[in-house]
Amino acid sequence: MLAETLAAIRPADLTALAEARAYQDRLTKPRGSLGALEDLAIRLAGAAGVSPPPMPAPAALAIFAADHGVHARGVTPWPQEVTVQMVANFLSGGAVANAFAAQAGVSVTVVDVGVAADLPDAPNLVKHKIGYGTADLSRGPAMTVDQAVRALEAGITVARDLVASGARCLITGDMGIANTTASAALISVFTGKDAAEVTGRGTGIDDETYEHKVDIVRESLQTNGLTGDTAGPSGESGHGSDGLQSAPVVYRQPSEALRALAAVGGFEHAAIAGFVLGGAAARVPVILDGVIAGAAALVAAALDPAAPDHCVAGHRSAEPGHAAALAHLGLRPLVDLELRLGEGTGGLLAHPMVCAAVRVMHDVATFDSAGVTEKPV
Repeated sequence: MLAETLAAIRPADLTALAEARAYQDRLTKPRGSLGALEDLAIRLAGAAGVSPPPMPAPAALAIFAADHGVHARGVTPWPQEVTVQMVANFLSGGAVANAFAAQAGVSVTVVDVGVAADLPDAPNLVKHKIGYGTADLSRGPAMTVDQAVRALEAGITVARDLVASGARCLITGDMGIANTTASAALISVFTGKDAAEVTGRGTGIDDETYEHKVDIVRESLQTNGLTGDTAGPSGESGHGSDGLQSAPVVYRQPSEALRALAAVGGFEHAAIAGFVLGGAAARVPVILDGVIAGAAALVAAALDPAAPDHCVAGHRSAEPGHAAALAHLGLRPLVDLELRLGEGTGGLLAHPMVCAAVRVMHDVATFDSAGVTEKPV
């Protein structure tokens, strides 16, 4: 399924991009007056391969939930059982993501890809459990490559099913206590930035715990051979100039990307990466949420460089690693409200803006059709 999905992904269509750009310039407004919304509509046309692009509605949010073995290293004060408790909260409609989804008219699907408990059947719960949480990534690989592929394909399956059910826009969501630690490790690997630059305070931790968290991220990269003296697949040396601290190796080959994902990722990261790939293969836009989605999108981009053409950065998280991920992906966030909740909340807030950008292409008259005199060139 993974190979089939990757084979179906196409980069942005250059003809559609050019047509959308020219059409924007004929609409009854000064050129460029809608700023980033114009750029977004043009990008969506390129992704869809047609101008104007289809309306990105209805939309569907998928919240991928999983636990992490690295929780045992004390990287967060929140107990691990909060993951399963929040899953129940999503299913009962009591979370912030539910409130934002109701406001935006977006459906919510919760996907168990690795919660450390057996969940009872419930409406809107999809079970693709790969394991009862990952192994401790600071002691060795978080999962096997086979498990990583299975999680990727779980995300692809969810994307396919939601599109088949009528979704014309996908929004990423996540839940997993300690998942910002795995996110920082993935972002460090795929951007080449030091752990201290991309590790944040997650759900809120004190200075001592933060320093410990950075150390755990570094230890995880070293333990799994993701730093070192030898050059990585990109040809970049992983050895620090002072000989004391190795820089991350930047992995760009698909086989190496899978190994890195399995080493320091989470089941939800892999599933979200697959979700992105599934949306890209269907030419349906995927609105990314925060730092977990950003880390997952880096994996998707390493597996297929065209995947980011089909992504929209819903917002910029307060987590420092998210800005690094978005810069690496070449994506501009639509919302910057210092959010750090996850769940898909930033993506949900951005969805009406994405719809507005496309509706301009569908509903606004051109200078010729409206009989409005255009500014002389």
